[in-house]
This record gives sequence, C-alpha cells and structure tokens, in this order.
Amino acid sequence: MTALAEPAVPPTVPPRDQPVPTVPPVAAGGRPRWRRLPVIAALALATIAFLAPFAWLIAASLRPREYIFTTSFLPVPLRSANYHEAWTAVPMLTWLFNSVVVGVAAALAVTLSSAWVAFGFAYFRFPGRNLLFGLVLATMMLPFAVTMIPTYLIWSELRLVDTQVPLWAGNLFGSAFYIFLLRQFLLSLPREYFEAARVDGASYPQLFWRMAFPLIRPALLVTFVFEFKASWTDLIKPLIYLRDERLFTLPRGLKVVLDRFGYGGEQQWEIVLAGSVLATVPMIIIFFLAQRHFVEGIVTTGRK
Repeated sequence: MTALAEPAVPPTVPPRDQPVPTVPPVAAGGRPRWRRLPVIAALALATIAFLAPFAWLIAASLRPREYIFTTSFLPVPLRSANYHEAWTAVPMLTWLFNSVVVGVAAALAVTLSSAWVAFGFAYFRFPGRNLLFGLVLATMMLPFAVTMIPTYLIWSELRLVDTQVPLWAGNLFGSAFYIFLLRQFLLSLPREYFEAARVDGASYPQLFWRMAFPLIRPALLVTFVFEFKASWTDLIKPLIYLRDERLFTLPRGLKVVLDRFGYGGEQQWEIVLAGSVLATVPMIIIFFLAQRHFVEGIVTTGRK
C-alpha cells in the first residue's frame, strides 16, 4: 500500500493591518548581537589594562625629568629630545644590530633543528619512540639554573666566552617545546602523502624539505617568532657570556643604561624610559607584520 501524501499546508501570512514582528539582528555565530556586549566590554577592559603600562611608558619618555613620575597619560609638557639623548648617550644602534643578528640566528637554528627532530618523531615508527619522546619532553622540567654552570664550562673550554656564539649556537640542538609543537602539527598531515612520495623514489630529506616543510610553514613561523622574541628579551645569557660593550644586545645594553642613568647613576630616568621604548618598538612591528601567519599557525596547530 502506498502512503497517502499529506496535503500541503499553505504558509500563514499575517493580515495587512497587522505589523510584521521584527527580528533582532543576529551575529555571525547565531546569537543576538546584544548578548555579545558583555564579552566585548570585558575584552575592551582587558585590552586597556594591558596597554596602560606601555601607554604610560611612552608618555613618560616624552616628558622632562621633573614631570616623569606623574600619573598622567599625556606627555605634557612635551620633550622629544629624550630619544635623541638616549640614542647618542650609548651605542644604541650597535646594540640593536647585535640583537637582530643574534635573534635571527637563534630563531633559525631552533626552528630548523626542532622541525627536523619533530619530523623524525612524527614519521618514523621504531621501538621505544614514545619513551624517547617522553625523555625529550622531560628536559623541559629542568630549570635553566641547573644547566647554567655546566653549559658555561663547555663554552669556556671552547674559548667562546665573550662572543655572541653561546647566545644562539645552543639552539642547534633543538628545543623540547618546539619539537612537541611541530610534531603535533606534523601528525595532523595525511601519512599517505609521504608514502606516495616514497613510492615515487623520494628520499627522507626530500620528504622533509619538499613536502613537510611547505605544509608546516605556519607552525614554523610561530616557532620563529616565539624564539626571536625570547632571544630579543633575554638578559641572563648576555650577562653571563658578554664582556665587551660592542657585543652587547639590547637587554644587556639597557642594563648598562639603567646602571649609568638610573639607580646609582645620574637619575636621568628620561633616558632610561626612552631606551626602553626603543627596545620595545621593533618587536611590536615584527608582531604586526607576521600577525596573520602567527594567528593562523596557532589555530592550525591547536586543531590536533
């Protein structure tokens, strides 16, 4: 027996004299826009709270010495000559160049070495792989203070103290955190891609450079930016290994500025604050230039 078709119900149309009910605007996620106002307000307050110290730093760096420690966020009265004095009082350009060289070298070294190790853990299947990977992750539990003295003795025996080599050469052995990050990204790639390339005669280095490397580019950029920022703000290593002022990086140079013009010095805080702004602005520019790829890499890595 065939089921009888149900009669079509005509749509109900409101009378002409009755007003059509209005629907509140709906956001892209399917929720009314007014319900997102508390979230937007909370994010705005958090943004203001995070930006307030940096805004005060910029304002204070543009004031005369006697007005520096006021609570106002406006640089009144204005004195832009503080930046010229900070730039000429110390070799700021040399320190900036040293920080760029050391930061790029450290970021490239740890990105390439960690990617190569992560590819090995993600692609190859061998006995004890998980145990070995667990030992690599366990190294993250070691504080820097534990390995600081043995590492210094190694570089001292190699006669590389008072050079910039110890600031970046240790990254040639990879980093446990970045190995974990890149391995998780590599595990999200279909293994069939690599197996098909192996059938076509591709070697293991070709699998890495021609296939894996382009596919994990967002994660590599995240690793590069993370390590560049870590190297840019690192003060401990330059304090340990550098003696010559011409080799100082910006954090080590700012320590000199603080000792010379801040506490125990001439109390010229306008120079200290101006130097701090000069050291911070390059990282902000780099982040905004790589923001799209940076956020994409974090989101894509988190999908695993």
